[in-house]
Amino acid sequence: MSDDATHDRLTRADWIRHGLRTLAIDGPGALKVGPMAAALDVSRGSFYWHFQDIADFRGQLLQSWRQTTTDQIIQDLDAHEGEPGRLLRLMRRAFKGRRRLDLAVRAWAAHDAAVAAAVASVDKRRIAHLARLLVDAGVGRAQANHRAAFLYWAYLGQAAVMDRNTAAMPAEALADLARLFET
Repeated sequence: MSDDATHDRLTRADWIRHGLRTLAIDGPGALKVGPMAAALDVSRGSFYWHFQDIADFRGQLLQSWRQTTTDQIIQDLDAHEGEPGRLLRLMRRAFKGRRRLDLAVRAWAAHDAAVAAAVASVDKRRIAHLARLLVDAGVGRAQANHRAAFLYWAYLGQAAVMDRNTAAMPAEALADLARLFET
């Protein structure tokens, strides 16, 4: 088997991973078949073997983004249902994570209505799950909804802070904030 045949045998997941990296680093304008295929050292046919067209690919990128940045995290938290500290676990994960991809998707959403709808759906799901964690901790439903929205706004805003000294806080401070929101 030649090297060319091997290179052309990328999986759909390989293309999705490459697309998400490309989106995070270069933005949505870089999601073009030719340059991505060249970067992977494969033919354009490899792309079209797995995707109908660029719109199909972009839709699957958004689906993968949602799965890894929202659905999987919620599943991980739900695996610990009934255990104390779930809000803190989420806050530690969220506020220390790198969000280059999330920021790129949000920038893309500013110029694409379908992407904006996908992001709005993710936002709604994330806030609803945050509210559920707060209700599980004993906060009333109405308060939980407001607190969840506020926490989510803080999460989104943290990514915009440019000074590394004020863009993070110690684990003890996050624990203190989690307790504050749960009471």
